[in-house]
Amino acid sequence: MPTIFESPDQPQAREVKPAMATGLILAGLGLAAVGFAGRYAWRVGRIAQQTLNQKLGELPSSGAFSKYYRGGFEAKMTRREAGLILGVSPSASKMKIKEAHKRIMLLNHPDRGGSPYLAAKINEAKDYMDSARPGSG
Repeated sequence: MPTIFESPDQPQAREVKPAMATGLILAGLGLAAVGFAGRYAWRVGRIAQQTLNQKLGELPSSGAFSKYYRGGFEAKMTRREAGLILGVSPSASKMKIKEAHKRIMLLNHPDRGGSPYLAAKINEAKDYMDSARPGSG
C-alpha cells in the first residue's frame, strides 16, 4: 500500500548502484581533464606560434639559403672572387678551372645572348686563377 507521501501516479525513485555512480564520476572527471588539457595546449600553441613567427621574421628574407653569391664584384679580382665566379674552390686544379670556364662561357657568351660584362669577368677570373697558381709564371 502506498503511504501518504507516495502516490500511485508517480514512479518510484530508483536506487543508484555505487558502481554506476563511480563510473559516471570517473567519466566526468575524464572529460574535465581533457577539457583542461585542451585549453592548456591551445594557449601554449598560440604562444609557440607567436615565437615561431617572430623567429622566422628575424631570418634574412631573400637569398639566405641561396647557393648563389649575392653582391657585386670587387674592384680588384681576388682568388676567392675568382673561385666564386667560376664555381670552383680557390685551390682547384687547372683542369677543373678549364672545365668550369668552358661550362660557364657556353651559358654566358655574348654571341649567344650573354652579357659582355659577365663574359669579361669570367675570363678575368680564369686568367687570375691560371696566373695565381703556385708554380705558374
